[in-house]
Amino acid sequence: MEKNPTMLFVVAAALIRPDGKICLQKRPKNKAMAGLWEFPGGKVEADEAPAAALARELDEELGIGVESSSLTPLTFASQPLADRNLLLLLYTCHHWDGEVSALESPELGWFLPSEMKLLQMPPADGPFIDALTCYLERPSAEHP
Repeated sequence: MEKNPTMLFVVAAALIRPDGKICLQKRPKNKAMAGLWEFPGGKVEADEAPAAALARELDEELGIGVESSSLTPLTFASQPLADRNLLLLLYTCHHWDGEVSALESPELGWFLPSEMKLLQMPPADGPFIDALTCYLERPSAEHP
């Protein structure tokens, strides 16, 4: 991905268990928006494809292995920041290797979209709840 000083490209995953619950993690105290619940993920480096960046971030943050082919783009959000604009890409993922663990976050949890509406989330993450609700309401044959 080409470097653009005015844009911050970030990827995030909705890790979805068979019961429809989705993994969220709390932002660490030493980061902006500390204590808010967010989808796991992170920045896309200049030389990375978004899905490869997300697979790397999920390994670093949660200790799980994810194949890029298991990541399906769902939606995106854009949010102005102090000195640039955030472009956040959300992927769904139903298959991963290993146990999800909070390696960089003080806490993680599994939530239904209806439960997510009660959580404090960063402005760019909140709009994803409605997209995930629609996605999960589709017949199961329409998603992995």
